[in-house]
Amino acid sequence: MKEDIVMKLLRQVKSGEVSVEDARVALEDTVLTVEEFGAAVDHGVFNEPEMGTVVRASVSPFGDSILILLLSLWGILWSLYWAGALTYGLFNGWDQQSLSFHMGMLMLTIIIIGMVYLKFVMPDVVIVKHRGNKYITSNDPDGWKQYEV
Repeated sequence: MKEDIVMKLLRQVKSGEVSVEDARVALEDTVLTVEEFGAAVDHGVFNEPEMGTVVRASVSPFGDSILILLLSLWGILWSLYWAGALTYGLFNGWDQQSLSFHMGMLMLTIIIIGMVYLKFVMPDVVIVKHRGNKYITSNDPDGWKQYEV
């Protein structure tokens, strides 16, 4: 969403930097025509967005968290440990039970890292996709061709 003066003022009121009365005084002399008011009310509510319009695109606030960074580092270190142990076991003739355990732990660690990435790091993007109108031709008897074998 475009950062304009009204949105900035609303965020300041929400955070408590500006009181509601001060915000009303700041917006008191604002004059809108009937068309501008109608366009402001209808915008994004009643208007159909264009195909492929990004309605919301915001990066998750947890992506910059130290906890997520530490968890990712923890996951990478354990993945390297399990992959190294699996490789070592392959070259030294370990039995299948030990190798499958190390392979399973490696996969589990990678899956956990992927879930944390999808939940807390990946951007939250919603793209509007409307179905396009289909064009169906009429049944034209002259359009058919008779093929003989």
